[in-house]
Amino acid sequence: MTTPDHGKSRRRWILALLALIAMAVSIWRLEADRAGLAIAPLEVAGGTPATLYSRADAGPAPAVVIAHGFAGSRQLMEPFALTLAQAGYVVASFDFEGHGRNPRPMSGDVGAISGTTQRLMDETARVAEAVLEHPRADGRLAYLGHSMASDIVVRQALAEPPGDAVVAVSMFSEAVSAAQPRNLLVIAGAWEARLAEEALRAVRQVDPGAQAGETVADPRTGVTRRAVIAPGVEHVGVLYARTALEAARDWLDTSFAREGDGPVALRGGWIALLLGATIALGWPLARALPAGAGRIAGQLDNRRFLIAALGPAIAVPLLLWPVEMRLLPVLVADYLAVHLGLYGLITLALLARWGMLRDQFPARAWWIAGAVALFGIVLFGGMIDRYVASFVPHAGRATVIAGLALGAIPFMLGDAVLTGGGRAALWRVLIARGAFLASLALAVALDFEALFFLVIILPVIVLFFVLFGTMAGWVGRRTGLPAAAGLGLGLVLAWALGVTFPMFDTG
Repeated sequence: MTTPDHGKSRRRWILALLALIAMAVSIWRLEADRAGLAIAPLEVAGGTPATLYSRADAGPAPAVVIAHGFAGSRQLMEPFALTLAQAGYVVASFDFEGHGRNPRPMSGDVGAISGTTQRLMDETARVAEAVLEHPRADGRLAYLGHSMASDIVVRQALAEPPGDAVVAVSMFSEAVSAAQPRNLLVIAGAWEARLAEEALRAVRQVDPGAQAGETVADPRTGVTRRAVIAPGVEHVGVLYARTALEAARDWLDTSFAREGDGPVALRGGWIALLLGATIALGWPLARALPAGAGRIAGQLDNRRFLIAALGPAIAVPLLLWPVEMRLLPVLVADYLAVHLGLYGLITLALLARWGMLRDQFPARAWWIAGAVALFGIVLFGGMIDRYVASFVPHAGRATVIAGLALGAIPFMLGDAVLTGGGRAALWRVLIARGAFLASLALAVALDFEALFFLVIILPVIVLFFVLFGTMAGWVGRRTGLPAAAGLGLGLVLAWALGVTFPMFDTG
């Protein structure tokens, strides 16, 4: 006869096996996109980190410089890099200053074309000059940029070295006119309505009646344009959309009178499966932790719960509103660290007053927290860094991660205990985490000009709550120690935010 405990153990091992199989298949399919390609570092003047992609069996071909958007990195643009390299192009992708592995911070006046924009253009030009020196580059050049970089590549294509073709993804650029750039493809996701309108506006400068998907040309000026709207995707999803990848490849093939025969790197589904399977592996690993029972926040009555959930959400942005902060060399990260820390300390003070932290810090809580952090940073973070976005920091980001940890740890500790380590009712979890998001929104509303860039980090926090909040519940329910999950995930959150925010020299 099978005992209940034996049945649970068997289910745990079955799920672990299925998760590992899903991870292995995903990695195999993702690595297959690199088959036949030579992928190596590209040496660029000034030390800009760059990667060169080329097909080993291809002949001379145009070079393509690929630039990421704000808070992005080379890894985020890899679907385009792999697709175009497989089509025979010589492709260079790089990390802008302040982003990814680039140790040099962004600088200059972000509101002036002669400031930060010019610096990023200069960096793009250096990458272009480096890739044009490659033995297989035939002297022709195209630029491809996403979001912030769409403006950079449009402007750089009109400078030195000039671009023979431009692909602007999720474009916003005041440099686009009826006459320049002469060869432009604009791609937008259907769910980024304003940028889709911008794509059509750029084409209608040449032909007022133009529609999405239609190539238009002005024989007098030689200007050729097309707007492509990728269905069912938004600002990040457009980078993985088949429509976007095929449109970019086909536009360049037409521009350079080539016929691409390589596969399209459709990575989005496999990445989602890989990350989902990695998180799913957390359940059997959590079940392997020592079982225990502790006090949980579900024992709070509704009045106390609402005070602890809503009080900090209102108080923190109001308390910090008049305070100017310049503690970390990263845009708004110093404010976020203080907001997280003060929010967490208020929550913890209330929970401690009501006895909810009692018995939450035995000796085993610390090594459990370390295991949670190791899982999130090394295993999950390693997958992110390889296939999604930069997650391995350079040395200059160590102080940023440490500063964010001072805020993220108390915040995640308070959140884990308040949500009962996965045992609180769903409505309580939604209120607790929704209140924090609303608190950040209130902070932005109170000082929009200074804190606007917090908006960029909101999707990261939402995704963190969905993925790691689930894992925190598994750890909390198994061990009876929500605090252990909170401590570990505080380190993971600090790391994730610390590698996402662009470094910026405010001096």
